[in-house]
Amino acid sequence: MNLALTLLVAVIMFGVIIFIHELGHFVTAKMAGVNVYEFALGMGPAIFKKNYKGTVYAVRLFPIGGFVAMEGEDEYSEDEGALCNKPVWQRMIVFASGAFMNLLLGFIIMLFLTSKNPYISTTIISKFADNAVSSQVLQQGDEILKINGMRVHTVSDIMFAFVGVNDKPVNMQIKRDGEKIFLDSVPFNIQQSSDGVRIVNMDFKVLGKEKTLGGVIKESFYMTTGVVKQVWISFVKLITGQFSMNQVSGPVGVTDAISKVAATKDTGNILMMMAFITINIGVFNLLPLPALDGGRLAFLLIEAVRGKPVPAKYEGYVHAAGLVLLMGLMVVVTFNDIVKLFGQ
Repeated sequence: MNLALTLLVAVIMFGVIIFIHELGHFVTAKMAGVNVYEFALGMGPAIFKKNYKGTVYAVRLFPIGGFVAMEGEDEYSEDEGALCNKPVWQRMIVFASGAFMNLLLGFIIMLFLTSKNPYISTTIISKFADNAVSSQVLQQGDEILKINGMRVHTVSDIMFAFVGVNDKPVNMQIKRDGEKIFLDSVPFNIQQSSDGVRIVNMDFKVLGKEKTLGGVIKESFYMTTGVVKQVWISFVKLITGQFSMNQVSGPVGVTDAISKVAATKDTGNILMMMAFITINIGVFNLLPLPALDGGRLAFLLIEAVRGKPVPAKYEGYVHAAGLVLLMGLMVVVTFNDIVKLFGQ
């Protein structure tokens, strides 16, 4: 796929995800009676502006983000329409709604993709590959419940659990003939990916079952929560040193991944990539880090406990410092992405 088309796909994908995120903040702020100065997509100078009922709707030159500017968001205001004068629970909803909308978009995409599949996946082993090592212990009809303590609901959960095994033995809890059984050190062949991660070779297939409305919704929910779980576990492994910075991707790396997926011209693959990105953004924004929505929520929780807010200037200092650190992290990640891109 040529560069122009790749960039177009990436811009559209990120544009929709950012729009949905900011729409969450905008709608809940309006519902709470907050004065919203501007609802903007993109950064930099405005290429389109329209003032409607006191709110400026703008599209800005660089498609790398967006924002909702609200009165009383970062400074004190005596106006009753200022965000700072709204009850804590309303402010929490306003700040959490962007991430919620990202997760909702991910669920809707999963719902669409699952409804298009001929079957719904299970965690019941249907057959083994030729020369499967795991068949020494596992049997056809075994229902996999847990892998190394992680509950699995879908085949995607199984695959993610196998990625996270690394050098550990594969311990499994299964249901066989109605009885729960714990299996220690189930044998599997191990493969090593290009970035050094050791991955268990899944040498069996799972059973598919007939679609029902309830089954599709349940499968989509587990697919969505499975990605949420993957993001949290990956974040914990990153800060504990189990993952290296080379395994983290920023906009350049994500755009490269979008290019590879878009090159398949498979709408399902493109939508699945979009679902992964929007859920990642939703979860990341809820992390209790300064300058993120999760950081705002952390200060609101402190306010709820103390009965009074942290002085705005001190909160501002924390968010400013967090923004600097996040920008620095983005520079490092982008540099790594470029190095990996040219090293391919």
